[in-house]
Amino acid sequence: MSGGGREADGRPAAVRADARRNRALVLQAARSAFEERGLGVPLGEIARRAGVGPGTVYRHFPSKEALFRAAVRDRLRLFADTAADVADAEDPGGVFFRFLASVVRLAAPDRALCEALSAAGEDVPAVAGAAPDGPDLEFRTALGILLVRAQQAGAVRKDVDLEDVRVLLAGCLAMERRRSAGRGPADPEAGPEAGPAAVPVGRMTALMLDGLRAGRNVTELPTAARKRNETRCRVCGTALRPARTGRPARYCGGACRQKAHRARGTAPPAP
Repeated sequence: MSGGGREADGRPAAVRADARRNRALVLQAARSAFEERGLGVPLGEIARRAGVGPGTVYRHFPSKEALFRAAVRDRLRLFADTAADVADAEDPGGVFFRFLASVVRLAAPDRALCEALSAAGEDVPAVAGAAPDGPDLEFRTALGILLVRAQQAGAVRKDVDLEDVRVLLAGCLAMERRRSAGRGPADPEAGPEAGPAAVPVGRMTALMLDGLRAGRNVTELPTAARKRNETRCRVCGTALRPARTGRPARYCGGACRQKAHRARGTAPPAP
């Protein structure tokens, strides 16, 4: 039990409060700076906006990539949580297309989110400071589940996979940013779960979504050769890392493993 105005670790309470306040100031400044300029913004600029010295920034965040991850973590988790919440909703195709449209609409004005979403799933996560797990993995897993359900419902063409959707999303974000330069920011009150009336679809987004729809009049995609011995998650289709020891993984993470377990529990008995 601490006493005399000190925390349990012996540090004065005022020092801990100052540290928390400085960290909050740095994060607030980082979100604003990354939103405007992306990962290319210098740390010195972030420190200046926060009203602290560069050393204070480094004490809380050992690298610019770590600060970037912290700055976009909440928004990525919001997207992931929203996708997970609607994963079992009716009309899987409509849910998938509305979710993609709203992600583009909300992320396009934010350069940091564009870079984080564009890097999601890449083999070199340091490109945009995306961690190989955490909100980045949660977003990809949730998006993959929406994709698989929409394909099973016949709403999305079956010859696309999660990597195709990720690349299309990255390109769509870049095109919408280019077309919407000079326009006002997205309405912060309309979240990813908003319906079509609250999420106006841009021209580039509409083209992307139409390219994903199942139908007869679509261009047949060339079959992409998979990497040798590559395996994919049985739920969302994410490429799995090769197992060094033990049995090969069947799922990309706990969320997909639980999803598969629930599906087995509700499956009708074999005749």
